[in-house]
Amino acid sequence: MGSLRAFPHEVAMRKSITFFLLAFSLSSCLAYAQEPLKLQESAPDRYIVQQGDTLWGIATKFLKDPWRWQDIWRLNREQISDPQRIIPGTVIVLDRKATPPRLTITETVKLSPRVRVEPVAAEAIASIPANVIEPFLSQPLVIEENGLEKAPRIVGTEESRVHLGAGGVAYALGIGKSGEPLWQVFRPGRPLVDPDGGKTLGYEATYLGMARVTLQGEPSTLQIVTARQEISQGDRLVPAGPAVINRYAPHPPASFLKGRIIALYTGLTTGEGGKDSIVSINKGRRDGLEMGNVLAILRAGASIPDPQSTLAPDRAPSIRLPDERYGLAFVFRVFDSVSYALIMESARPVAPGDIVQSP
Repeated sequence: MGSLRAFPHEVAMRKSITFFLLAFSLSSCLAYAQEPLKLQESAPDRYIVQQGDTLWGIATKFLKDPWRWQDIWRLNREQISDPQRIIPGTVIVLDRKATPPRLTITETVKLSPRVRVEPVAAEAIASIPANVIEPFLSQPLVIEENGLEKAPRIVGTEESRVHLGAGGVAYALGIGKSGEPLWQVFRPGRPLVDPDGGKTLGYEATYLGMARVTLQGEPSTLQIVTARQEISQGDRLVPAGPAVINRYAPHPPASFLKGRIIALYTGLTTGEGGKDSIVSINKGRRDGLEMGNVLAILRAGASIPDPQSTLAPDRAPSIRLPDERYGLAFVFRVFDSVSYALIMESARPVAPGDIVQSP
C-alpha cells in the first residue's frame, strides 16, 4: 500500500491552523508581558527597610502582583538571582511618574543602635522567612531509593532510651575522623509520586533535628542540639554544611508552566495546609522551574451534570466548572523532577493534587 498523500487544500488548512496557533500563543505572551503594573492602593512613597523584612514582604507593600518584583526594579535575568542588596535601613522610594512605576534606593539610614555580631554581607534580607524553611537550606531532601543507606547512623542512645529530644546523647557509626562538628538527622521518608502519571519521582528524607559531635571515634558521641521530631536508633546523619539564604527576587517562570502539588512536607498525603505550609511539586529543574519562581495555586473545577438535561444525572452531559485560583507559592528549593515551595498566600486549605501554574 502506498504512502498517504495530503491534498493541497488540507496542506493549506494545516498551515493556517499552525499559523493561527502560533499567533495566538505569541499574542498571549505579549499580552502577559505588557500587562501594566498594579500598585497597592496603600503603596507608600517611601519605605525604610526594617529588621525581619523579606523581599516578598516588601513587594506586597507596593505591588498587587508581588511576583513582578523584577519589573518594578527593572531587573534583568542575571540580577534576579542577585538583586540589589537591600539591608535594614535601606530607603526605598516609589517613582510614580515613571512609566511603568519603578522602585529605587536613595540612601541607607542608621536604625536604632545595636551590637554587630555578624558581617555586613550577611545582613542583606532574604526573599522569604528563613526560619520557616531552615532544614531545607543546606541539605537535599529528595534522594534515590535507599539513598541514605551509606550515611552514618545512630546505633545507640544514652541509657538505651527509645527516643531522644534536645539535650539527649546518641552514639553513631560512620562519622570517624570526618572533622564535621554539626550533623543533621534524617529518616528515610515516603516516595514522592507524580499525581499526573503515578511515577515515583524520588524519595523524601524527613528532617528530625541537629546533633553536635562531642567525642570522635567509632562510635562517635553526639549531643542532640535541636529536635523537630523524636530521634531514634537507626536514624541517619548528614553533614550540616553552611546554610544558603535564598535572596532570589520573586519572579514568574520564564515560560508557562503547569504542575500539581504532590504533598505537604511531613504531612499526610491526604492532609491540608495553609499559609507558611511547605509543599512538594511535581515539576523541577528539567521543566524550567528555578529558585524564586512564584506560582499560582488553583483548585480544579468540578464536573457537574447539566441541570437542564432531561436524562438521569449519571447519564446527563457534564459541565466542567472553571478552576478556582486561591493562593500563591514561592519556590525555594529545586531538584531535577521535584521542587519545594512555601505557601505565601492562601484563601482556602491547600491540598495534595491542587494545581500550580505560572501566575
